[in-house]
Amino acid sequence: MISMQTSLGLTLGLSLLMAVGCEDPAKNKPKAEVAAPVAASAAAVGAETLRFSAADSKVQFVGAKVTGKHDGSFGTFTGSVSLVGSDPTKSQVSVEIDSASIDSDNPKLTGHLKSADFFDVEKFPKARFESTGIKAGGDKGATHTVTGNLELHGQKKSITFPATIKLESGSAAVDAEFSINRKDFGLNYPGKVDDLIRDDVVIKLTIRASKPS
Repeated sequence: MISMQTSLGLTLGLSLLMAVGCEDPAKNKPKAEVAAPVAASAAAVGAETLRFSAADSKVQFVGAKVTGKHDGSFGTFTGSVSLVGSDPTKSQVSVEIDSASIDSDNPKLTGHLKSADFFDVEKFPKARFESTGIKAGGDKGATHTVTGNLELHGQKKSITFPATIKLESGSAAVDAEFSINRKDFGLNYPGKVDDLIRDDVVIKLTIRASKPS
């Protein structure tokens, strides 16, 4: 027979393994500030337009539930950087995403994410982001703080998040990793009663843009 001490040890060990495996991936990420959308200013005269590289740019996310996490991405999107005098604070970024291009590490989950429970891609085929302001300095060592209007799942909100922006002659690199609350954009599906979906989703942006050839 297994002693009570052994049983307690096994229970504690399993509990510790579950705690490690189920840690919230958004826990230590900067949390985007969400507010009412604001009007975007017109592009500056003389701005240089850089186009996103489809091969080198990525729009990824990490969603989690009580028992684990899933990695995902959007495979089809276009975007541009309106660069003014090599100064990010005077520049603008815009992107349009094909919602149906969503993918995840589980084919069954991918189909569910496209349904009305989540992104409802037939009703909301596009997601869009347009920056309304970029300031120098950012959280967790980021070079800048970006604010812009995010239109997702039929909801439009202003979000503010840290990003690292590097400019070189004729090219721009933007990297950002932060979390948003999915319920701010009407993504309210709770998940299973015994395996609830976490509200915060990690967004990972890897943007590489250059002048059209």
